[in-house]
Amino acid sequence: MKRRDRDALNMTLLATSCALLMLLPLVTTFDDFLTTWALQLGVDNPLQSIVPVEARMVVSLLGIAGVHAAASGSHIVVWDGAGAMHTLFISWNCIGWQSLLLLGASFFSGLRGEQAVGSRLQVIVIGVGGTLLLNLLRVAAVAALEATWGHLPALIFHDYGGTILVIVWLFAFWFAVQRWILAPAASDDLETMTS
Repeated sequence: MKRRDRDALNMTLLATSCALLMLLPLVTTFDDFLTTWALQLGVDNPLQSIVPVEARMVVSLLGIAGVHAAASGSHIVVWDGAGAMHTLFISWNCIGWQSLLLLGASFFSGLRGEQAVGSRLQVIVIGVGGTLLLNLLRVAAVAALEATWGHLPALIFHDYGGTILVIVWLFAFWFAVQRWILAPAASDDLETMTS
């Protein structure tokens, strides 16, 4: 990946991050409105069918972390230290489709240029897999916060922390990809130095 392409990708990520952080309260409010509206219209059904699988995966992650939890359909139940039960509903809007859209948008900027097909495929597979894992960890973190610190910290993390995590993930992902997978060949470095 040439330096000019790296700079363009970094500027795209930086601009997107700044826009997301500035609009975070608006995005959260609008996201809640769309979720309610979609639930009423039944538009959410195709994505909602994925939720029970994700709920079981989240319960497995919580078990690894030592949090007692169970899943039933689109609901996760977590128990706090006193044995009180907290039920969380996972809607189609919580599964992380927004972060996959942001990742896809970053592919347009990050994968332009003259990378090998194999390198591009590696970047896409690692990016999608990492983003899916991040979304599972994000939902598990909300449930763990609900069980340990209560509803308000879990809600704040759900509304704001997830967006910040996605931004941090995208920067870390593209830093690693640029360094180890899309690293310029030695001839590209010499060509850049002589230009």
